[in-house]
Amino acid sequence: MDSITHIVSGALIGEAIAGRQLKKKAMLWGALAQTIPDLDVISSLWMSPSQSLLAHRGFTHSFTFLLIVAPLLAFIAKRLSRKNTISFYHWTALFGAELLTHVLIDSLTTYGTAWFEPFSHQRIAFNVIFVADPFYTIWLLIPAIVLLIIKNTRKSRLRWATFGLVTSTLYIFYCINNKQMIDRVVKNELNKQHISYSRYMTTPSPLNNWLWYIIAETDSGYYLGYHSVFDKTDTVAYHFFPRNDSLIDSFRSNKEIQCLLRFSQGYYTIEGRNDTLVFNDLRFGQVMGWEDPKSRFVFDYYLKTPNANRMVVQRGRFATTGENPFRSLVSRIKGR
Repeated sequence: MDSITHIVSGALIGEAIAGRQLKKKAMLWGALAQTIPDLDVISSLWMSPSQSLLAHRGFTHSFTFLLIVAPLLAFIAKRLSRKNTISFYHWTALFGAELLTHVLIDSLTTYGTAWFEPFSHQRIAFNVIFVADPFYTIWLLIPAIVLLIIKNTRKSRLRWATFGLVTSTLYIFYCINNKQMIDRVVKNELNKQHISYSRYMTTPSPLNNWLWYIIAETDSGYYLGYHSVFDKTDTVAYHFFPRNDSLIDSFRSNKEIQCLLRFSQGYYTIEGRNDTLVFNDLRFGQVMGWEDPKSRFVFDYYLKTPNANRMVVQRGRFATTGENPFRSLVSRIKGR
């Protein structure tokens, strides 16, 4: 998830677990703890762009990291804090809850989270919520602001923290319900349209949980489509994109290619663009693909100019077509 979500989530968990003893400092400790796993972005300073893609949400988002770092942070916090505030085990519970929450929340998005590093490179991605969903964050943000304002002595502090954590969790269950509904539509439509597929995935489009992006994999490529929970019919308009993996046969053993193949989890296409080859990771969707089915992909990695890929995911997210992308998105969410 985005940094703001982790910070306010951490603040509420800190208040809930240790607010009575640490007062508002519990929110600060919680917010800091929730940001620690994302310090892995520093690795991009010495890694190639393709390697840094795998480093992000890698070991620092694993259960092994949690087990090591939670007691270490507890030891540091215990030494820095006033004596007789909370015990070492209470500190460990606080930091363990913060790190675990960070790891679990990130696994709900598309990027993939390495729960089992260093023992397994498998990435966990449930594709339930978009990486920045304001309708999730708002339930955490409002109580966090209230808790910053009201006094430490107010008995309602725990109620505000609980309210934020419970309502945001209920929203996640709402997102899971949406995904299950979309998955049923997708499987029925693929069968109805006689599309033979080996696997499929569904994931929310940007900033919402109502318009869903669909990928169905075949032997030679992928069928892509969009469906809103408010669509009046279950019909999905699919558009085919060939994989074109023969274009990289001559240098498939290249480390950069191997990193990208592993990162994409097999959802990719290769295309020629101008004087270079482009590796598209389909999982991140298209730039306003709900409006233009043939639009470029958010994640497009230039194979012949790797240094141009430092901000590869962010570059695609901020790319837009058309005059008013937000209005276009809202219009498509409303359904057809």
